[in-house]
Amino acid sequence: MAQLDPTIPSSAMASSAIASPAAPSPGAAGPGAAGPAAPVDVSDTAARRIAWVLAQDEYKGRMLRISVSGGGCSGFQYGFTFDEDRTDADLVIERDGARILIDDVSLDLLRGSVIDYVEDMIGSSFAIRNPQAKSACGCGNSFST
Repeated sequence: MAQLDPTIPSSAMASSAIASPAAPSPGAAGPGAAGPAAPVDVSDTAARRIAWVLAQDEYKGRMLRISVSGGGCSGFQYGFTFDEDRTDADLVIERDGARILIDDVSLDLLRGSVIDYVEDMIGSSFAIRNPQAKSACGCGNSFST
């Protein structure tokens, strides 16, 4: 399971992401939600949750970094960390108080995705709806292209 940060209370943020092919979802933003012709969109619900976490004292001044690395049972896996620094190669998405960083290598695998935050009876988590994901593992944290 993709871990965000062991110090985050479970009520603050989910500890996993769901990888799935692109599909509309409740609360998902339409194209351009992160700005004109944004390569990755952020839903209203995801922006609100990220902004809420970043407003907590221990995360002030940080940004949520979303990355893709080799691994998981399907070939690639999503990673979520909090970072104080950005590089010139990072895409910075700012929306409604949320600040998200995506490195240029991960961006190639996330292009066209929608980052959402979903809550249901079982729990809550970030969901990455990635049109490049041809398959995902059962846990939803890894995908293949």
